[in-house]
Amino acid sequence: MSDDDPLYLEPRLAPPTAALLESAPLLHTLVDALGSPLNIVLPDGIAENVRRFRSVFDRHHLGGRIFFAHKANRSSSLVRRLTTTDAALDVASLRELQHALGSGFTGDRIMATGPKDPEFLWLTARSGAVLNVDGPEELRQAADLVRTHELPPLRVLLRLSGFETTGAARLSRRSRFGTPVKSLHRLLDVLDRHRRVLEPIGVGYHLDTTGLDEKAAALDGCLRAMEELRIRGFQPRAIDVGGGFGIDYLAHAAQWERYTSELTGAVMGSRPPLTWGGHGYGLRAENGTLRGALSLYPAHRPVAGAAYLDALLSHPSPTLGRPLGVLLLESLYDLYAEPGRALVDQCGLTLGRVLEVRPADTGPHLVRLAMNAGDVGLEAHGVFLDPLVLPRDTTSPTGPVAVHLMGNLCLEADLITRRAVHLPRLPRPGDLLAFVNTAGYCMDFGATHAQQQPVARKVAVHRQDGQWRWCLDEEYWPLGRTEGHQA
Repeated sequence: MSDDDPLYLEPRLAPPTAALLESAPLLHTLVDALGSPLNIVLPDGIAENVRRFRSVFDRHHLGGRIFFAHKANRSSSLVRRLTTTDAALDVASLRELQHALGSGFTGDRIMATGPKDPEFLWLTARSGAVLNVDGPEELRQAADLVRTHELPPLRVLLRLSGFETTGAARLSRRSRFGTPVKSLHRLLDVLDRHRRVLEPIGVGYHLDTTGLDEKAAALDGCLRAMEELRIRGFQPRAIDVGGGFGIDYLAHAAQWERYTSELTGAVMGSRPPLTWGGHGYGLRAENGTLRGALSLYPAHRPVAGAAYLDALLSHPSPTLGRPLGVLLLESLYDLYAEPGRALVDQCGLTLGRVLEVRPADTGPHLVRLAMNAGDVGLEAHGVFLDPLVLPRDTTSPTGPVAVHLMGNLCLEADLITRRAVHLPRLPRPGDLLAFVNTAGYCMDFGATHAQQQPVARKVAVHRQDGQWRWCLDEEYWPLGRTEGHQA
């Protein structure tokens, strides 16, 4: 292959996503009516993903709960559709908790995580949700609140961090969340003093890593921590393995391998640049030597989502050598998991209208979109995949082309992607670019009203009677879409 061969990074498309993209006239009509950018969500997809995760629980003969990490997406339709499944919800703010309750979730199907202000803590206790606790002071505040307001005992789950192997090396990186497992006794001391108002139901972790060995060490440490609770006379029953199960974004592993290799070559100067301003995504050349590390999300992940959870439960315990799922089963513990990105895999896409196409003096064309980098956070999350061109005029010529995607803000830094994107045809003004699989953190996580530009509206789309039906996201209710519930 020559340097001129297009470096495609084609997105993986589930059948519902592919079918929707084939309805380009509908998508153009929606953008014409509701503006660009526009977010499309497919709420039925989240129910299918819950089924995939639940099948892993069943394969390992484990009970427990799947908590969707609400912070991954603000969508009402996704949360409301989730109420019809056996899944629960992980909320990380007062507004998310209010949204959950208003969408049909009851407190017994909600867990409150993250930093908590007094109002968030109060509504958590009042609604009967599980409190995922970061430290001793939060436990004390919760106990005082329950006692002052004469509330029922509050279920709490202890988030731990700083796990170690049996050797000297520490596996888990330092985290601002959770209590170091070496300081578990401080949490237990608080629980001892407040037995009448706090009920510890288990322990957990949430690691910012894709490393299976690191997560296995944390789960192994949680098994030992559960014994510490039992020694103190408590009756814990659940271990929470957090999230981080990931998504496989790309259709072809070979494209990912080739692109990252070519990017390394571009940084070293052995091929033409691939990025705006020579950006190296964490790599740099110093005196002919490659330095740094590639700071990208692994867009091709052969083991992701529910399959990653299966791999974790099949992983041998670092201390006992037997599969972690077997140890959970033998201990009669429930498994809790908090997928965010993985539970909205293939549940949404973001559309942007092409405003201008400019040939550059040298290098790729410049394509300006009616959206900005905050509207589609693939770049911010280090996710590389190509958008799809949805032409308004299907007679426009085809042929591979490299383009730089520019946003609509008056800022040099407003680049939809820093890399040159290779497309099978040059977009024209009025065409749409469809960024697929954006529902997990890449749709509205960083969207703002910068320079008074509009934030993307959101539309819920589903199949009914063989046709696509749509409504505004906030007007979607899952009537007639009930499914069986499990404890």
